[in-house]
Formats: sequence, C-alpha cells, structure tokens
Amino acid sequence: MRDFYDLEVWKKAKGLVVEIYSVTANFPKQENFGLIDQLRRASNSVCANIAEGYGRYHTKDKIKFYYNARGSTSECMNHILIAEELKYLINIDGKRLFLEYETVRKMINGLINAIKV
Repeated sequence: MRDFYDLEVWKKAKGLVVEIYSVTANFPKQENFGLIDQLRRASNSVCANIAEGYGRYHTKDKIKFYYNARGSTSECMNHILIAEELKYLINIDGKRLFLEYETVRKMINGLINAIKV
C-alpha cells in the first residue's frame, strides 16, 4: 500500500460518502441542520478516520482512529434507520446503505485485526 487511498475499505467508505450526499439532497429542507448534517458528517468521519489512522506511525494511534471510524459506521447506520422510519429513504435504498455500512464496519475490523498481529 502506498497510501490510505489505496485501501479497499477507504475506497468503499468514500463511495458511500458520495452516495450519502446524493441521497440526502432529496431529504426535506427542514433537515438541513439535523439529519442531513449528522449523516453527512458521520459518513465523512468514517473516511477521515481511516485516512488519519493510516497516517499514524504507532500501532496504538492507528487502531484508535480505526476504532473511531468503526464507531462512525454505527452512527451512519443509526441515522439511516431513522431516515427510513421518517420515510426519507425508500426502503430498498435504506436497507442497501445499512448493509454497505455493515460491510465497511467488518472491513475495518479486518484492518484492526491485521495490525494487532
């Protein structure tokens, strides 16, 4: 790996950020400073923490940022469930996004386990 952007998990998370921005553009305008902002920030946090963790030299530092990224996947999943219940997401979009974040979370777990060895 040359840099963080070569990591498959970062690529997948970045793709989800772009998708989250696109999907939330259709949310009601009253959610601009609520659910839209929270979901966008959480999705960006996944990518940013993976990138920052990759850039850290010490193993404990790397793992700390990867844990933060993993936590942000759960935050995204939470916001997606709420958006579904509020009927802001068509069920198939919400379910698919939820499963995509679940996959990213598993990939982050794999990254953490590979470093711990």
